[in-house]
Amino acid sequence: MSLPSRLDDPDYAALAWARYRRLIAWMFAFTLVVTTAALTLFWYRNGFVSIHFYIATGLGIMVAMMLMSALMGLVFLSSGTGHDESIEDPFADEADR
Repeated sequence: MSLPSRLDDPDYAALAWARYRRLIAWMFAFTLVVTTAALTLFWYRNGFVSIHFYIATGLGIMVAMMLMSALMGLVFLSSGTGHDESIEDPFADEADR
């Protein structure tokens, strides 16, 4: 028997997803600052290398940081709402042995 998740409540789910979207928005702003700083540092130290270098580096930094933000945000969402505890553990009986 599984326990009910707090995400089953529409009001609480809306609050939790709004908090997640706010986290992602802040992380996107932080990602833009970090990417701009990194590209500025590359330009300052190396000069103009190639436009392709700057595009690839900027996209690489942004994709990596936003992927990390999205995944960690989902971990926080799942843990913070009690969704992790509501999942039925099929191996719980084996742990008691």
